[in-house]
Amino acid sequence: MVPMETASVSLKDVRKSYGSLPVVHGIDLDIKEGDFVVFVGPSGCGKSTLLRMIAGLEEVTDGEISIKGRDVTDLDPSDRGIAMVFQSYALYPHMSVRENLAFGLKMAKTDAAEIKRRVDEAAGILKIDHLLDRRPGQLSGGQRQRVAIGRAIVREPDVFLFDEPLSNLDAELRVSMRIEIARLHRELGNTMIYVTHDQTEAMTLADQIVVLRNGRVEQSGSPREIYENPSNMFVAGFIGSPRMNFLKAVAQGSGRFDIAAKSFEDKGRPASLQRGMEFMIGIRPEHIVIGEVGDRSIAARVEFFEYLGGTRYIYCALEDGQNLVVEQRAGLDIEPGAVIALDLSSSQRLFFDAEGGRLRA
Repeated sequence: MVPMETASVSLKDVRKSYGSLPVVHGIDLDIKEGDFVVFVGPSGCGKSTLLRMIAGLEEVTDGEISIKGRDVTDLDPSDRGIAMVFQSYALYPHMSVRENLAFGLKMAKTDAAEIKRRVDEAAGILKIDHLLDRRPGQLSGGQRQRVAIGRAIVREPDVFLFDEPLSNLDAELRVSMRIEIARLHRELGNTMIYVTHDQTEAMTLADQIVVLRNGRVEQSGSPREIYENPSNMFVAGFIGSPRMNFLKAVAQGSGRFDIAAKSFEDKGRPASLQRGMEFMIGIRPEHIVIGEVGDRSIAARVEFFEYLGGTRYIYCALEDGQNLVVEQRAGLDIEPGAVIALDLSSSQRLFFDAEGGRLRA
């Protein structure tokens, strides 16, 4: 964790329960000033609840939330120095874009000249100057989302909070808006906390990813750290598309293990594995090599493939029914039904125990 004095947002043992049902279980987290942090995890993991507690839209059952060193746990949302962008645009349909951007500032009785300065500045940053006199019904989905973000910018907050802001957009718009949000973070330099279930968004936007499951932090780190050095099988399988392959294995003597009844030698196998112990080997699709049958390879039957231009994903099955995906960037065409040899000896392999915990060599 970063030292407290450098933290823009700090959570200490934050908990949330609905009646007798706990949904967030004692989260400790420090977010550095200016970082782009993404909360990611499956539906129901508590990521939106956690964001709403930071925003003040959900009451904290126990624990403390600080923003820029100030305890805001019991403060109203308007007093926290935050601005939030929601999944729904929530624009006023009878108002122009300019009026939508200015509305919150007018309600706060901000000086008219200051309102104009902030609105014009936000419109310039988001490149919506030419849309200021239009109404939301005359805008595309991407333009409406820009207006929603602009409404947050004019508040000049310490922290921006995004709750799945792109989920209503089509695939092409989501990509372009991801680029816009990344550019916005570069230009403004504010701390941003972003909630998504889309791990691609997390990997492309974040300085720090916080992976959540069942109201707990499974791992927190940079996208590269999370991808290359996951702390457990859940994180390894959740981050990455296609997901990491997991193969059942049985430890044998002299550094050997069996996969689908074939024996492999691996001196890098964790020493804690004793003969007869079952464990899981994790290997990403890009780390499997299609090659010749030999001591380092295993036979697999091609079931299906996805052709994506420069990359093809080959879906295979081993003799014992275990499935895996292989990334192929070049080579011969392989048709469904073909039997191929897969080299699983990559140094990037990971080992997990039967409960999904990471085993270190």
